[in-house]
Amino acid sequence: MTTETRDSEQKYEVRPGVPLPSFDGLPQVAAVSGSEVETLTTEYYDTEDLRLLRARITLRRREDGTDDGWHLTLPGKPWRAGAASRRELRLPLQRPGDPVPDELARLVRVHTREAGLRPVALIETRRRRTTLRDTSGGSLAEILADEVAAQTFGESTTLSRWNEIELELTGGTPELLRAAGKRLRDGGLRPAGRAAKLERALAAKPSPRRAGHRFTRHWPSGEVVLAYLDEQAARLKSLDPAVRRDETDAVHQMRVTTRRLRSTLQSFPAILPASATLRLRDELKWLGGLLGDARDTEVLTEYLRSELASTPTDLVMGPAQARIVAHYAPREAAARSAVLEALDSPRCFAMLDELDGLLDDPLVTAGAADTSRPGARCRAARDQEGGETRPLRRGGGAAGVRPEGPALRQPHESRPVNPRRPPGRGERPAGGSRDRGARSPGWGERVQLRRAARAGTPRRAGVRGPGQPGVETRSAW
Repeated sequence: MTTETRDSEQKYEVRPGVPLPSFDGLPQVAAVSGSEVETLTTEYYDTEDLRLLRARITLRRREDGTDDGWHLTLPGKPWRAGAASRRELRLPLQRPGDPVPDELARLVRVHTREAGLRPVALIETRRRRTTLRDTSGGSLAEILADEVAAQTFGESTTLSRWNEIELELTGGTPELLRAAGKRLRDGGLRPAGRAAKLERALAAKPSPRRAGHRFTRHWPSGEVVLAYLDEQAARLKSLDPAVRRDETDAVHQMRVTTRRLRSTLQSFPAILPASATLRLRDELKWLGGLLGDARDTEVLTEYLRSELASTPTDLVMGPAQARIVAHYAPREAAARSAVLEALDSPRCFAMLDELDGLLDDPLVTAGAADTSRPGARCRAARDQEGGETRPLRRGGGAAGVRPEGPALRQPHESRPVNPRRPPGRGERPAGGSRDRGARSPGWGERVQLRRAARAGTPRRAGVRGPGQPGVETRSAW
């Protein structure tokens, strides 16, 4: 059975001659326990091209310690506010030399796909553990002083040694983590340059990511769009284990992410040619459709259950709850099975390969590098919240280039303008550009617009009367 732990930690490099500072007087800390020494032997697994390490995931088999077993460390949940900085899933050891458990291998298949997992490094750690305790004796945090010896596997073997300090919360608050970290920095320690021991053992650098940059308004529009795609692609992959484990809201969030990816690919043909992303958009639509079926069944079932729970019992006739379960449980199971089968299919792996290829070596138009026009500057830089960049303009407007020709006039991506529907907030009217001070109409304005539409006299740009056909470009989703 898999057990899950959620924790936050900080790593610090230890330079020769720098002693460990005292931790007395930290907030919430009533006592500091004596040091305990243990020796850990850990074997790390990854693909030949280190896909897990590049995704900031570690899979290891640990022996000789208090936490023997298989450990899979995943990033936190970016779709959930207040999520832990990382999640660690553990399985007990079965026998000496046992292979990677299928239960954990499935959770990283979105990264490994058809590639196999093999040992890439062996790390032995001599650990001195110091525990910070509260007034009742409970553990608040642990300070782990590690002497590390690493050996890599592969075509060549590399041996390395170093010392480091890990500061890990076990029951305390983030305030304690910040205070203890400041105490370590004031004592002469500096934050480690790598988050995992395996990175240092392999002398590997995390793959650079566009997502998370604080863009200025003078950045090329192509970089902004690609950064958003990179962010959503990482989010899609981080949701894969959550969907497989049937975590709350995971299917919904993955569906939202596929829609964002497809909408972005579709909305910026002046940066990413529509012909180059057509197949990827179709595959995202296929996956989103399966996720939509599963999500719709979840929502309908939950709605009926909540409505039944709020209905007075004297108005409920017969075993209504049992009927809901009997009717929808098979549908939920079938929809979930279809999603899991799709996530493990070669078709999904090919889609992920194509998405990775687009981000690693993007085929962009000349408009992607355009910074000469105000429209080409990063308007999203003014709207960044929490590090997330959101492309705001549709139809390639972010590049300051308005596409021409039939690229945006495909039947499934456009629709006739409704003469009774005024443009909403932030939308581009079909008749032309929108004034900077334009706003959504109020109730009275909408009544006037309807009357004007019936009379065939449009009262506002972009609202066409009878006999005035127009096409308003919209996302298919």
